[in-house]
Amino acid sequence: MSESFPPQPPAPQSPPPAPGGLADNVASALAYFTIIPAVLFLLIEPYKSRPLVRFHSFQSIAFVVASFLLHVVVHLTRMMLHWIPLIGLAFMLLDVMVALVLFLVWLFVVYKASQGEWYKLPVLGDFAEQQARA
Repeated sequence: MSESFPPQPPAPQSPPPAPGGLADNVASALAYFTIIPAVLFLLIEPYKSRPLVRFHSFQSIAFVVASFLLHVVVHLTRMMLHWIPLIGLAFMLLDVMVALVLFLVWLFVVYKASQGEWYKLPVLGDFAEQQARA
C-alpha cells in the first residue's frame, strides 16, 4: 500500500524586480555590503520609494556608525590600558569578541533582509523604521 501525501505548497519566491532593477529583498541585502549601496538606494529611484529597501538602508547606515563608534571606544580603551598586563589582555580579547559579534550580527541581518523580513536591531531598528516611514 502506498501512502498519499498532500501536495507541497510552492516555495516562496521573491517579488519580481522592477524593469531594469533589483527585487526588494536583493536590494535590502545589498544595502548591508558597505555603506555605499545603502546611500545609493536612498538616493535613486525606484529604491528610495520602497519601504523595505529604505528600512534596511537606514538600518545598515546606523549599524555601520554604531559599529565604528564601538570599535573606537574599545580600541582606545585597550590602547590606554595596554601597559597593565591583565587589563590590556582583557581588552584585547574584548576587541576581538566585539568584532566577532558584530560580524555575526551583520551576517544575520543580511540573511533576514534577503528573506524580505523587517528584522529590527535593538535601538537601531527603531531609528531605521522611523526614517523609512518618513
